[in-house]
Amino acid sequence: MSLQVGDNAPKFKLQDQDGKTHELSELKGKTTLIYFYPKDETPGCTKQACDIRDNFEELQEMGMDVIGVSKDDAASHTKFKIKHELPFDILADTEHEMIEAYGAWQERSMYGRKFFGTQRSAVIIGPDLKIAAVWPKIQPLKTVPEAKKWLEENK
Repeated sequence: MSLQVGDNAPKFKLQDQDGKTHELSELKGKTTLIYFYPKDETPGCTKQACDIRDNFEELQEMGMDVIGVSKDDAASHTKFKIKHELPFDILADTEHEMIEAYGAWQERSMYGRKFFGTQRSAVIIGPDLKIAAVWPKIQPLKTVPEAKKWLEENK
């Protein structure tokens, strides 16, 4: 499934690193960047999370919330969040239901071996709970610049 700008954001109901349940409806009235990443503590994912952390305050001042999502469990997310002092929630999608619904579960290849996994990607969900922007493939250090660019063009 590939999301397009203007689509209704797929519903989700997942727990964060602290066991608190989050769902789509709580994003109503907000602009939220949701980024999907493969695995806690891997080099690219750590770089991406820390870049978002370092720009989080500015993103919030510009009117944007942030949520991370990976298939790691809540315990892994807790360690990742504490170790890197991440100021945003990370949802545990161990069954990759949300990841699939948002088009981030894809066939990947590493060292000639094919497998399914999370494609690093991002979406912005607008206050009306519709998809406002989609990056189906994004480099770790491009998430923040793309989100800021979108905010500047759309606010």
